Amino acid sequence: MVGICGYGAYIPRNRIKVEEIAKVWGTDAQSYKKGLMLEEKSVPSPDQDTITMSVEASRKAVKRAGIDPRLIGAAYVGSESHPYAVKPSGTVLAEALGSTPECHTADFEFACKAGTEAMFVASQLVKSGAVKYALGVGADTSQGAPGDALEYSAAAGAAAYLFGADRDLVVAELVDTYAYMTDTPDFWRREHMFYPRHGGRFTGEQAYFRHIVSAGKGMMAKAKKKPSDFAYVVFHQPNGKFPLRAGKLLGFEERQITTGWLVNKLGNTYSGSSPLGLTAVLDVAKAGDLILVVPFGSGAGSDGFVFRATERLKSVQGLALKTRQMLDERKRYVDYGTYLKYRKMIIMNE
Repeated sequence: MVGICGYGAYIPRNRIKVEEIAKVWGTDAQSYKKGLMLEEKSVPSPDQDTITMSVEASRKAVKRAGIDPRLIGAAYVGSESHPYAVKPSGTVLAEALGSTPECHTADFEFACKAGTEAMFVASQLVKSGAVKYALGVGADTSQGAPGDALEYSAAAGAAAYLFGADRDLVVAELVDTYAYMTDTPDFWRREHMFYPRHGGRFTGEQAYFRHIVSAGKGMMAKAKKKPSDFAYVVFHQPNGKFPLRAGKLLGFEERQITTGWLVNKLGNTYSGSSPLGLTAVLDVAKAGDLILVVPFGSGAGSDGFVFRATERLKSVQGLALKTRQMLDERKRYVDYGTYLKYRKMIIMNE
């Protein structure tokens, strides 16, 4: 039985409200709150980045798994905001966990699908027998240019998954996987560009919905499942509106779709988006629940994962801080100036 043995999430305490951003740019906050279901987003502190958040989330995953971190044979970090252009994030993560030196590490990039790409490779290494345990992490400190629509949603967070094949440790069995990829350039950031560019409405129909719906259908067909078989479905969550529409197009009921409170209070964590959505589901899922995960990465592509919760899941849910607790508790709101300072958007001439 190959599956998730431990999982963990990390979300910064800092938040900025949609109204605070709209006030600076003279825009209508209600259009983002009602139209896109966005209320606030997480903001990393100056000493937080993809690596530090990956470490925090991974430590929770290891704690829930209850294993010696020296047994982790591979650790992969998926992100589009690695803090170094030439230096891996994975080696720092593995070192911090105590998994080095006998641990294969690598960094992944595939826009918002980088995290689930790391999860896929980690799970398949375990399935092949190459390693006993493998870690896949999705983490981002997302970029959104000042005044751009992305600024209202681009947030920060991380989710980590420790995969293994020990039947006594697996909390969510990996039933099957799927992939749907095309070259659809809807979102990009070239070298030396600080902020990404996007294709506006082109990012919706031709990119997000085309790939999410196609991957969702393909995954269900391959696994021989239908929407009513699933207790939960997790999509990439750029806002609160898109996942709901994608779910309806695939035949899911709104109660099955993980969005709403998660996106409203968190924002879009890019590579951490659907992985964080899955942590929120695992925090409440019951044994036997089927979970469909369909991420999306601009560029473009979608994966499909089907997980089945096991009896062990209930015993590990309370071993670490849950995702909803991190969203609801100990929040610290910042003003726009502090947000700019924390995100290093104020350029000083030397």
